[in-house]
Parts: sequence; C-alpha cells; structure tokens
Amino acid sequence: MDITDIATPEFVEVDVDKRLGKIRSIFERENPKGIIVSNDGEYAGVIGQKQLIQSHIEESTKAAAIMKSAPKVDRHEDVRETARMLVEGDVQIAPVFEGDNLWGVVTTDGILEAVVDNLDAITVEQIYTEDVVTVREEDRLGQAINRLRENGISRLPVLNENGQLTGVLTTQDIVDFVTRKMDRQGKGDRSGDIDRMLDLPVYDLMSSPVFTATPGESVQDAVERMFEQNVAGLVVTPSDDDAHVSGILTKTDVLRALTYTQQEQMDIQVTNIGLLDTMTREDMVAAITEVVDKYQEMQVHHVHVRFHEHKEKLRGTPLIQAQVRVRSSHGQVAGSGEGYGAEHAFRVALDKLERNVLEMKGLNADEEYRGQLLRKLDEL
Repeated sequence: MDITDIATPEFVEVDVDKRLGKIRSIFERENPKGIIVSNDGEYAGVIGQKQLIQSHIEESTKAAAIMKSAPKVDRHEDVRETARMLVEGDVQIAPVFEGDNLWGVVTTDGILEAVVDNLDAITVEQIYTEDVVTVREEDRLGQAINRLRENGISRLPVLNENGQLTGVLTTQDIVDFVTRKMDRQGKGDRSGDIDRMLDLPVYDLMSSPVFTATPGESVQDAVERMFEQNVAGLVVTPSDDDAHVSGILTKTDVLRALTYTQQEQMDIQVTNIGLLDTMTREDMVAAITEVVDKYQEMQVHHVHVRFHEHKEKLRGTPLIQAQVRVRSSHGQVAGSGEGYGAEHAFRVALDKLERNVLEMKGLNADEEYRGQLLRKLDEL
C-alpha cells in the first residue's frame, strides 16, 4: 500500500518571513496539522504546534526561526516507510513531491484514517508508552511548557494532590490559550503579559474530563475515539480504575506500530535523527546489538531512540538528551542520558539501558550468544 490516495494537495503554506503572531492565528482559525514553510517558492520546512510553545520568543519572530525540517516524501511512497519518516522526523505533516514539484502533504491523521480498520488485531497494551511524564494541578504553565519541550512530547496528564488523574494539558491547549490572549490584548510590549501567563496554574488551562483507553481494548477502538473526540492521544488507565495513570497512547505510537514487521525482525526508529553528528545509524545499530544480544531469552521487537537538543553548548557543541527505549518479550526497558553531542548522549543512555536490562526479572546474560539482533536488523 502506498500513499497515492492518502496524500492531499490541500495544505496551508507561509513564507519564511511570516511573523509568529500571524502563524498562531492560522492555527487557531484553520486548525491545521502543520504548516508548510517556503522560501521564494521552494520548500523550506514545517511548523507544528510543538514549535509554537516556545515561551520566550517574540510575536515578531519569523517563520524561518521556528520551523523544523521534515522529510520529503514521494507521492507513491510505501505507507510503512512514510510512517517511519514521520516518526523519525518528529512531525505530524510532511511535504509530498511528484518529481521535483511540491504536490501536497501527507499527515499522521491521513495515514491512520486509511488504515484504522486494520488495527483491530493490536491491543493498546502492545504499543502504548508506559513511561509517563505528568504535571500537578498547582504547577505553573511555564513549568509545564518546559516539561513538554524537554521530553519532546505533546501532552501531560494532570494529577491532583492525591496523585489522581483530573485532567490533561496539551500543546494545543497552550497554543489556543496564548493566541486568544494575544488577540485580546492588541499590540505593544507584551513581555509582562507573557510572564503572567507563564505563572498561571496548570489547573486553569487543563482539559477535563480526560479521554482514556484501557490496556486490553483494540487500537482500532482507541484511534476511532481519538478521531471522534478530536484529540491526538489518550491517557491509558487500568480497566477497573480510571483515576490512576498507566501510560499514554498517542497517534505517534500507533504510527510507529505500523512500521513493525510481521517477521522476527527488530525495528529501530530515531526521532530527530538530524542531530546525529559523529556517528551513523549503523553505528547505533551495532552498539544496541552489542548490549541486548547478550540476553538470549529477550526477543527484541522494537527500539526507539530519541534525541533532544538543549540550548546549552560547550565550545559550540550542544547539550543533547538521548533516550533509548526497547520493547521486548520481557516488557519495556529504557535508558536516558545527556552529553555534549549526540554520540556522547547516546553512549550514556545506552549504558543506563544496559544497567536496567540487568535488573529485569527472568533474564540471564549470555556473553557467548551472538547474532540474534544482527539477523533482526538485516533490513536496516
């Protein structure tokens, strides 16, 4: 299956000189999944909601300063490969080219709408993210924005003082709120207004009630609920307790699952792969193989490596956060770390992953057992 009938020629496009204030208004008015940015008619990048929640940028900032690169997709590209490209680019929209010409766009929603009927055989438990980042009702909006950006996520379950789920805060909630406030207050120096907004409690902006899913239900039912409620993710709660958080299921999780192969092959995906500097994808594959190949009993199905760049630098090299998450026959295990440059951060995260693997029950290291993952990675 390819994306010929999934891609659409209808999309929103702005020039690199478009001001942030105008871009926020477009998101409020048209609610696009993303905006294509062009420079003299040539594709330059995309802007999504994640790029709009940077708290300390002026409304006069140009599109060129906040856009991010997204992979160019051929109009007849395979759906699985397109899903992988969107996940690795950490975007919800990508430009679709026919030859050298920008033909249209493909979106996460477009792909999921096309395949939703085929998701009935997968359960939420098989693909949801267990490692949840949360926020408290009394935490400030500025804290929540930092948490969203630092973890590269788009939603935060909100807990009360007893640790019970009471709401959810998303990037869309924040963008909608900021846009409405800015429209009301007109022109002029807004630095004081922005500071006051960042000091508001999360409780004032969160959405409630929360749309949820349970581990045992089908992914098809969960995705259909996302479309019905116009949300990009669901909080996963135990079937007998909707006040406690077990995890998060997002459209990106579902998109990532589409790339899994039916054979016994491990799939590796890298979010923000453009941050790789002194190492290649093949280097990462070999390093991960060396770690998990020691455990004969652990069948690895999927690995997700995510990089996030901080503003801090050391002699021009940015501070990078890396997370390596493994989904296996023994459950999920992850390791994270920071370092100057993607390779340094990746090595720290991989060391942490190995320590966490050693603590998993029912696993014994087998130093002589080699080749398991080399076979599973042969398509990479």
